[in-house]
Parts: sequence; C-alpha cells; structure tokens
Amino acid sequence: MAGRGGVEHGKWDHWVPPQCRPDPSILRLSAQLAWSEAAEPLHADIDVNHFCGVGPGMCFAKGVKSKDPKLGVVGLVPCAVGGTKIAQWARGTPLYNQMVSRAKAAIKSGGTIRAMLWYQGESDTVAQADAQAYKSNMEKLIGDIRTDLNNPSLLIIQVALASGEGKFVDTVRSAQLGIKLPNVKCVDAKGLDLKTDHLHLTTTSQARLGSLLADAYIIH
Repeated sequence: MAGRGGVEHGKWDHWVPPQCRPDPSILRLSAQLAWSEAAEPLHADIDVNHFCGVGPGMCFAKGVKSKDPKLGVVGLVPCAVGGTKIAQWARGTPLYNQMVSRAKAAIKSGGTIRAMLWYQGESDTVAQADAQAYKSNMEKLIGDIRTDLNNPSLLIIQVALASGEGKFVDTVRSAQLGIKLPNVKCVDAKGLDLKTDHLHLTTTSQARLGSLLADAYIIH
C-alpha cells in the first residue's frame, strides 16, 4: 500500500497519472495527525525508511468519489510500512498500535471508518512457515482490528499478491483468496505490470489497482 510506482534507484520520478492527482475533497492524515489535501506520495512521512512513490490509495479515493458523488469528503489514513511480514502487524506490535491509534485519531472530530485496504505479504513468501501461517494471521488481524475499532462489520479489502520475495507466492495468494470471513473482499493483482525489480507494481498498475479497489468498495 505504501506505493513504489515511479521509484527507481532511490528517486521518485514525480509522474502522477490524472486519476491519482489531488482533489480538494480528498484529505490525508499526516504522521503528525493533521489533515491536509491528499497528494502522492501518500506514505512519504509514514514509510520513512523507504522511497515512496505512487500507490493505489489516491486512485481508490478518486474512483470511489466518481462512482458516488454524494460521498462528500474522503479521508485517507496511510499506515503502510513496506518490507514487513504480517506477524509484524499482530495485535500489540508497534505497527499495529500505530495503525489503531491513527485510525482512532482520524474519527476523533467526526466521520466514520468505512474500510481498511490491505496490500501486504511479499515478505511472507520467503519462508514456508510464514506462508503457511498467513491465513490464520490475517484472519486474526481482521478480528482484532474490528474489535479494537469497535466496528465488527468493518469492510476489509485485501489484495492478492502479484509477486513476492520468495518461492511461496502461491501459498500466500491461496491464503488471501481463501479467506471467507463476512465483509472481507479480495482484489487480485496478478497480471498487473511489474517494475524491472519484478516485485513492485508500475505507476500505471498502481492506478489500475486503485480503480479495482474502488469497484470492490462500491459493490460491497
């Protein structure tokens, strides 16, 4: 979710597709918990140890607004940190705690959390044990986040991997596609174009994924 579109050799090319460009009614919660107009890269002050570029978030928000013009202001709450295993997001870990605290801060002055977008798992494809544990870890994460946000039917839209760092990509993908919990949807990224690193999506593919996520949100 942090977005690596347009990042090559430690630099971002600053190209943003039209469908990912700013909109005054789409806001972003900063690392300092302040709202401002959202713009790529959404995760620049969140995923601070990586170079961030275009991700699917902006295109998702614009896609949702285009399909439901009455929606009003959309707030994005970036929380992603690249290169992490799902175990690092388990309840009680620093990443989980930060995600929950940011989500709660986002609705402190009003508003509703409508969905959580989850695109993660490439690091879980390296070790067979991690890949085999993915489904149970993800199902527990979904239950924990819903409990801790007091939102038992929160929509979760996860992405089935397009790639991975190891040889157990299919194991993780099967886990992602096999989750059948209520109000959990899965968008498949397989087939979207990858960058030359054969791991991250291209800028155009990030935008396409954002549109697919928006479609999943609208028809849920």
